[in-house]
Amino acid sequence: MKIAVLDDYQNVVKKLACFPILNAHEVHIFNDTFTNTDDLVANLKDFDVLVLIRERTVITEELLSRLPNLKLISQTGKVSNHIDAKLCHQYGVAVSEGVGSPVAPSELCWGLIMAASRHIPAYADNFSKGLWQQSGTLGLGRVLNGSVLGIWGYGKIGQRIAQYAKVFGMKVLVWGSETSRMLAQEHGFSAAQSKAEFFQTADIISLHLRLHEATTACVTRDDLAQMKSDALFVNISRAELVESGALYHEMLSSPSKSAAVDVFEAEPANLDSVPLLSLPNVLCTPHIGYVEKSSYELYFKIAFENVVAFSNGKPQSLVYL
Repeated sequence: MKIAVLDDYQNVVKKLACFPILNAHEVHIFNDTFTNTDDLVANLKDFDVLVLIRERTVITEELLSRLPNLKLISQTGKVSNHIDAKLCHQYGVAVSEGVGSPVAPSELCWGLIMAASRHIPAYADNFSKGLWQQSGTLGLGRVLNGSVLGIWGYGKIGQRIAQYAKVFGMKVLVWGSETSRMLAQEHGFSAAQSKAEFFQTADIISLHLRLHEATTACVTRDDLAQMKSDALFVNISRAELVESGALYHEMLSSPSKSAAVDVFEAEPANLDSVPLLSLPNVLCTPHIGYVEKSSYELYFKIAFENVVAFSNGKPQSLVYL
């Protein structure tokens, strides 16, 4: 089968230990993202299989209608809202998915919390320029011990973050569904009685929600305005959870507040599309929550095995069929 692996930004897929799983097939790896449907069609029209790296490429109906040779989309990790599996089925395209792991994104989240709290990037950048103990406009950092970490969403990642916070001597305050809040209390953590209490009480707020209709723009401009004057807002989940433009406005108008962000509305992102990158009180990373060796080996091993199973007439892990 002819297989295309999309959006391998760092050109690392061929170096993975699991890549030989596809030795019997013709594989082409694309390192750059195609930004419009015409380019996608021109490059992908001859392929039988697309292997997607998370949500980097959105599969639209127009694209499906113009790829008559496409038989399978093999998703690394879980299928999200960048693919409508039922729509794919209508066009004769099967969709298989893998599994995810909370470990890498949880560790990145904690790294961002620590880096932003102690202004590590600013100190390091200024030190490289010959400036000793200078953080620019950020002033002194702060320790985590004794502060309140607000966690919105108490799933696998949220639970790991809560345990990290416990080790660092922090108080944990959880907001989310009633089920999430009850579970957090069973685990010995506090649950906020309202969203307003959550935003007004936490020193650090971290989002850990899935994106769907009910959670889109669930963090509003007013919510961010209610945060403490020196609060840190962290989002490694999805940019669309926050009202568009609200975080930039709040960070610009309240420079004593800060943010650490790993996800953006349009990716790959740059300074033109993400003005947050220009603010000294915002730490941005290029969506690397899952971008590390162990996660890639896990994601691609399963994605490649799903391709081989499909080619052998024994499809597995199909999302809709």
